[in-house]
Amino acid sequence: MPTVRHATPADIPQLVDAYDWLFAPPGLKPPHWDPVVAADRLTRVIAGPRTAVLVATEQDQVVGFCTLYLDIESVRFGQRCWLEDLAVSPTQRSTGVGTTLLTTAHQWAASNGADHLELDSANTRTDAHRFYHRHNPGALSTTFSWHLA
Repeated sequence: MPTVRHATPADIPQLVDAYDWLFAPPGLKPPHWDPVVAADRLTRVIAGPRTAVLVATEQDQVVGFCTLYLDIESVRFGQRCWLEDLAVSPTQRSTGVGTTLLTTAHQWAASNGADHLELDSANTRTDAHRFYHRHNPGALSTTFSWHLA
């Protein structure tokens, strides 16, 4: 089983490449995706006091990752932790890597004062939705998004 740990700057090249796992169908590459900008953003997220990048590694290779952000403190629900990206190498899916990342994300969120963990997932990601449903989410919602740039 791969090891899950906090990412370091040395992981950034592999992490930027690993975003292709999210872009492969049924995913979609953002229209303004730039690997250099992504590397810069990862640098800030890794170093941030209210953010984390978790990586699952096997023999020094990234086989899964997720990004976490303590963002809003909701009047209704308390501190939210947003799980922005969760991806597992296609060769490692259904091996427990995603479950280990999600469990570690829950632990990180709780230990950093979050009352709930949320994510959204494109309607086309039916395989991912089956995975998330197996982990008993407390609520389901629909997200609306507007790209401003």
